[in-house]
This record gives sequence, structure tokens and C-alpha cells, in this order.
Amino acid sequence: MTALNRGQITLELPVTFRLATKADLPKLEWYGQYAHFRRMFRRTFVEQTRGHRWMLLADCNDYPIGQVFVQLRSGEQHLADGARRAYLYALRVMDMFRGNGIGTHLLNEAETMLWAGQFRWVTIAAAKDNPGARRLYERLGYRVFAEDPGDWSYVDQRGVAQQVHEPCWIMEKRLSSR
Repeated sequence: MTALNRGQITLELPVTFRLATKADLPKLEWYGQYAHFRRMFRRTFVEQTRGHRWMLLADCNDYPIGQVFVQLRSGEQHLADGARRAYLYALRVMDMFRGNGIGTHLLNEAETMLWAGQFRWVTIAAAKDNPGARRLYERLGYRVFAEDPGDWSYVDQRGVAQQVHEPCWIMEKRLSSR
């Protein structure tokens, strides 16, 4: 036995849930893993300051280890109408923190905030090639009500337009008081 395989420790880390600040934007890139979304993060933050979106974070030691974004208004009324229905997207948790309920807690926090804001329906998309996401959403009470071809685009950190094709299920849930 060597000194390197003798012991084990268990860590308890506090995780808080809060809205993003401007200082979080570079951290949302997760050390370069999501640098290609840099412009999208900035645009979403501007939309948050205008009251059109929220960037809800799971924070551990002043670092965002998870996120879900909330679109309050959309041109697609079946997703978000600005009054009674909102759209959740970009749910992610850092790999090393998955399986600890952080994603579930992010969704619950978003739903609680929406309920307090008089929203009564929430929608979310689950990529058809991600059955784990669909299982999670169904476990939390979401049901498929539509399909979407999942064609969208964004401009990456170098200013190059990127096309995405990600067919998905559109799921919804009626919110209730907690």
C-alpha cells in the first residue's frame, strides 16, 4: 500500500441558488468548455437586466456549477407568453457534480420563482438523443405536448455563425403552489 491509496475524505460543499451577475459570465464558460456560447451568455444577461429572462445558477464557492435559463417572453407563445407560460432551457450541471440533485433543485427553484411571478405553465425541451433528460423531466411532472425540429443558430466567440440541428420533445408542466 502506498501513501496515495490509503485514505478517503468526504466533502460537504454548500450550494446556493441565485441569479447570475455580470461577474459570472466568464465563469459560465467552464474553463473554455462553453466558450463558444460567450456571446449568447452576454445577450442572455442583457435580457435578464431587462426582465425578459433569468439566468438561475447553482453556486458553489462563488463558481456556477449548474445553470438553467428562463425565457419569460417569446415570439413563440406556446413556449413563453410573458404572463402565464415560461420556457426553461440550457439546463446543465458540471459532470463532477451530477447525480446529487442539483439539476432537480435548479428546476424546482425556477418553478418556485415562476409561481411567485404568477406564471402557471412551464415548458422545456428534451433532445431526442438525450433520454435521461426526458426521464428527469417526466419524473418532475413534465409531459410531452409537441415535437420540434430543433434547428437554431448562434454566433460563437470568434464571430462565426453556428447552425444546430437537435430534434427535441417539447414538454410542459402546470405549476402549483409548493
